Amino acid sequence: MSGSPHSAHALEASGGLAIEGHSIDYIPENERHAKLSSQGPFWFLGNFHFFTISIGFVGPSLGLSALWTMLAGALGIMFGTIFMAFHGSQGPEMGLPQMIQSRAQFGYRGVILALMATMFVFVGFNVVNISLIMNGLEHVFGIDPTIVAIVVVLIGALLSIYGHDLMHKAFKWALLATLPLYALVTIALMFGAGQEGVAPATDLGFSWVAFATLFAIGASYNISYAPYVSDYSRYLPKNTSRPKLIAAVFIGASLSGSWMIGLGAWLAQQLKAADALVALNQVGSSMIPGLGNVLVIVSVAGFLPIIALNTYSAMLTLLTGVDSIKKITPTPRARVMSISAISVILLTCVLSIKGDGIALLNTFLVLLLYFLVPWTAVNLVDYFFVRKGRYAIPHFFTPKGIYGAWQFRGIVSYLIGFAAMVPFFYIFDAAAGKEVFVGPLARMLEGVDIAWLVGLVVSGLAYYLLSRSIDLEYERRIIDSITESDIVAMAHQPVEEGR
Repeated sequence: MSGSPHSAHALEASGGLAIEGHSIDYIPENERHAKLSSQGPFWFLGNFHFFTISIGFVGPSLGLSALWTMLAGALGIMFGTIFMAFHGSQGPEMGLPQMIQSRAQFGYRGVILALMATMFVFVGFNVVNISLIMNGLEHVFGIDPTIVAIVVVLIGALLSIYGHDLMHKAFKWALLATLPLYALVTIALMFGAGQEGVAPATDLGFSWVAFATLFAIGASYNISYAPYVSDYSRYLPKNTSRPKLIAAVFIGASLSGSWMIGLGAWLAQQLKAADALVALNQVGSSMIPGLGNVLVIVSVAGFLPIIALNTYSAMLTLLTGVDSIKKITPTPRARVMSISAISVILLTCVLSIKGDGIALLNTFLVLLLYFLVPWTAVNLVDYFFVRKGRYAIPHFFTPKGIYGAWQFRGIVSYLIGFAAMVPFFYIFDAAAGKEVFVGPLARMLEGVDIAWLVGLVVSGLAYYLLSRSIDLEYERRIIDSITESDIVAMAHQPVEEGR
C-alpha cells in the first residue's frame, strides 16, 4: 500500500542501502519484491559452512565410521528439511514472520511459550557458532578470542539491522566465495591432502546408538530452521508456487547439509580433526603454502551472514514477545534497540561459557530438538490439516480477535508432546564423557534417542484431536470479509490502551 507507514522499504528494493522498514508487521503485496530463485541458494548457504562440517565430527567421536556418519547425517538432514521446507511456504501466503503466525495455535499471549523455545535456539546457535570461530581463529592465527567475539557480534548486528535485502545479498556473495574453496577441499581430501604425518585412520565401525544420535542431530539441525524460514520468504509474491518453494528450500538445505556433514566425517576420520577451521587450514596448507590461511579467512567471512540470520530472527522473536505483553509499533528504532539488546546478551554468554566446541555442539543440538519438535508439529498440523492455510491475519495483532489471548489447544498439545518425550530423553555430555539424563525408556532402548519422533507424533495428534472443536465455518466468514487494507491497518495501527 502506498500509504503504508513503512513504504520507505522501497529504498531497499531499488538498490539503496536502508534499514528495513518492516519487522513483525505484515508485508503488503506491492512490496513483495523477492524472487523464488533466491531461496534455493539462500538455504544452500544456510548449511554450507564449517559449523555443519563440525557436525560431521560428532559421528567419529562416538565411534561411528565416516561412511556411516555420512549416511546418518544425510538422512537426518533430509528428514529435518521436510519440516523446514513446509514452514517456508507459509511466508508468501501470509506475509508474516513465522512466530507471529504461531499466535493462531497458541494465542496472542500464549505464543510466549513457543517464543521462549525459539529464542533459546537463535541465541544458542550463535553462542556455539561464535565459540567455534573463536577457538578456530585462536588455534590458527593466535587471535585473542575476546576480540574475535566482539567483532563477529558487531558485524552480525549490523547486517541484521539493515535486514532482509542486505542479508540476501550477503548470502549470495558468501556462497560465491565459499563454493569453489569447499569444492577444492573436498576433491583434495579424496587424494589424501593434509594426511602427511597423520597416523592411519582409526578403524571405526557402526553402532545403532551412534547412528541414531547422528540422525537425530541432523534432523534437529534443519528442524531448527523451521522458526526461521518464513522470516526470509515473506517478501515473496503471494502467488508464489507452494510446491516450487518447498522444493527449492528442501534441495538447497539438504544438498549442502549432507555435503558438509560428509566432509566433516572424513576430516575427523582421516585427519583426526577436532576443529573445522584448523582442519581446513591443514588441508589447504598441504596443497599450496598460505592457502590454508585463505581458506580459514574466507570460511569465517562467509559464515558471518549466518550470525546475522540468527540475530535477525531473534529480533523478530523478541519483538513478538514484547508485543504479546504490551502492543508496540514495529518501527526501525524498535528493531535497532532489540538487536542491540540481543547482541549484548549474546556477547555475555559467549564470553562466559567455556568448553569443548564439538561437545557443546552435540549436546545443544539434541536439546534444541526437544524444545522445537512439539512446536513444529502443532504449527504444521494447524496450517496444513486444520486451517489449511486460511487465517484472519488482522486477528494476529490483537488479543481480542478470534485467536484470543490464550489458545489452550496449542499450549496443551505442546506440553503433552514434551512430557511424552521425557522418558525417551538421552542427554550425553561428550566433554565430560558421561550421561546427563537418560529416560527409563531410552535406557531400555540402550540409548537410542527417539524422543523427537515421539514428540512429533504426540504433539501433532493431540493438536489435531483438540482442534476438532474449532468453528472453522465461523472463521471462514470472517476471513472472507477481510481486505488487504484491513490487514495493513491492523498490523500498523498505533498503540491503544487496554490492548
